[in-house]
Amino acid sequence: MSEERFGEFVLVRRHGDGHVAELALDRPKAMNAVSSGMARAIAGACAALGEDRDVRVVVLTSTHERAFCVGADLKERNSLSDAELLRQRPVSRGAYTGVLELPVPVIAAVHGYALGGGFELALSCDVIVADRTAVVGLPEVSVGVLPGGGGTQLLPRRVGAARAAELVFTARRVEAAEARELGLVDVLVDEGRDREEALAMAARIAGNSPVGVRAAKRALRLGQGLDLRAGLEVEDAAWRTVAFSGDRAEGVAAFNEKRTPQWPGE
Repeated sequence: MSEERFGEFVLVRRHGDGHVAELALDRPKAMNAVSSGMARAIAGACAALGEDRDVRVVVLTSTHERAFCVGADLKERNSLSDAELLRQRPVSRGAYTGVLELPVPVIAAVHGYALGGGFELALSCDVIVADRTAVVGLPEVSVGVLPGGGGTQLLPRRVGAARAAELVFTARRVEAAEARELGLVDVLVDEGRDREEALAMAARIAGNSPVGVRAAKRALRLGQGLDLRAGLEVEDAAWRTVAFSGDRAEGVAAFNEKRTPQWPGE
């Protein structure tokens, strides 16, 4: 396993043959509160991972024992003037869009607190694995703002408009069992097993065609919110990008020859 640090607060680990990359939030003294420096590091790490064709899956984790991420760094925010806050906004957004726009599947491994921007980082992922210590929520209106890292758009896509409204307007925290029941997280595992399960899921995904998986993610994302006819056109366009690929040829050949595919990734 190799490691690379982005800024002071983000660590990227490459597992096995490098097809699974772990992006670890590593600001333990602040329970991974997202400062401007940390936001830049997340964005930088995502940009590098997105350009690396060897990376097939990204797992977003935390090095803190009791928290995934507690959201924006409110101590830093309190020190900013209005003009500084306005200039800081695209820096903050860059962290969330960095995760959201990764071209490969992204799995969040959540334990402890995932609140505000921390939960929005998880919502920016494709799948959320949580252990039984997880507590999630979007409490922004309780401190005079609103979810600004994608929460007002990503949460209703998961749980519907009315449920999202209730959660955003009340600012309430949701513990793991209810979070799984409501669809706020996708997989619930025993305490301490979130990272292990997320990495295992990533390894399974990485064994599939990287061309096929990337195209499937594009179709899933671009088709959201479209009517069925338009969505099927998105799917057809994605199919055309893989139908004549080396991966498709190798996959069919390996199936017929009863062997494990050796994906060319193109």
